[in-house]
Amino acid sequence: MDLATVIGIVLSFGLVVSAILSGSSLIIFISVPSFLIVIGGTLGAAMVNYPMGYVIGVIGVIKNTFFSNLESPVNIIEQFKDYANRARREGILSLEPLIKEIDDEYMRKGLQLTVDGLEPQTIQEILETEVSYLSERHATGADVVAVLGTLAPAMGMIGTVVGLVQMLQTMSDPSSIGPAMAVALLTTLYGAILSNLVFNPMAGKLKARSKEETLLREMIMEGILSISKGENPRIIEEKLNSFLPPKDRVSSD
Repeated sequence: MDLATVIGIVLSFGLVVSAILSGSSLIIFISVPSFLIVIGGTLGAAMVNYPMGYVIGVIGVIKNTFFSNLESPVNIIEQFKDYANRARREGILSLEPLIKEIDDEYMRKGLQLTVDGLEPQTIQEILETEVSYLSERHATGADVVAVLGTLAPAMGMIGTVVGLVQMLQTMSDPSSIGPAMAVALLTTLYGAILSNLVFNPMAGKLKARSKEETLLREMIMEGILSISKGENPRIIEEKLNSFLPPKDRVSSD
């Protein structure tokens, strides 16, 4: 669970709700027509902009802002130190029994290619292709969420225009002015909240998470290539440490 995402959402929505409750009731800020205009319009416009599968898949994409299953870089370095030492002592084939125990599919695939005896250049090409398409998929997911953040306030403005038109057409009936004005203002509020407190921050988190995972994949690829070349475990450790900030680097025993 990503605590930063949870704390950020609770904090931002909590402060907004607290500000509302300090001056009035929360009920007056609830409008079903406004909600339908913003949510329905945003999703509908997103479906026009992207294929259906992309929009449906955004649920899983948003889930990635709350949950992170990335392996610790320090643990990865320790793993490769162990693999490199084992490969030097017992040969590269000694890694084959360990492959099934690896949870990370990318690392498992790379080590399997190494054990199968492929040339380092071929392994690198395969793994680089994996990283390239991973980055592309992540970028698409973040773009869909960012588009939702762009569309939400636009739908809010549409709702505002609808409410104003309704209000102007019923100026002779004072009792109808209030509800129409509420729709006009609340749609703008809903759109602004969804855009600035939900979709745009989540798109930023997804882009940052994608960079982290790409860097992790590049670290794993460097370790696999070093093992396939039979490099010294100490050299492998130094190479992988170069991916980390100085304060996080693994020190040799």
